[in-house]
Amino acid sequence: MNEILCQVLGYFGMAAMMGLAGVGSAYGTTIAGNAAEGGLKKNPDKSSTYMILSALPATQGLYGFVGFLMWMGKDFAADGLGLKYFGIGIFVGLVCLFSGIRQGHVCASGIASVAAGHDVQTNTMIYAALPEFYAILALVAALMV
Repeated sequence: MNEILCQVLGYFGMAAMMGLAGVGSAYGTTIAGNAAEGGLKKNPDKSSTYMILSALPATQGLYGFVGFLMWMGKDFAADGLGLKYFGIGIFVGLVCLFSGIRQGHVCASGIASVAAGHDVQTNTMIYAALPEFYAILALVAALMV
């Protein structure tokens, strides 16, 4: 594979990793944020809980950014690694995309329960850590190459 194509593919992989992860966080935080706005109408005293839970899906975007930064100095043309980094970037981005969205749904459910008067903040954080775990695994895999 020629050097220019390898470089382009590698950079597209970086962009996909960061872009898809950011989109997942944006959707996830919006989903949880919408639930938080509804929760404020029912139980405004729990606003700090709503804020904490609605911020959790933001981490996937950070993982994409960390991966992006760690790949900044890579020579994708060396040994034709551009296609490899392209594939890894796409799949890390997709994992973070879906993880962030689904984590937003978990947090939104927790926010609705807290607004209804149930003490489930800690449980919701534990449940929200489950989709987070896969985003962390994807980031670690991306950094191991």
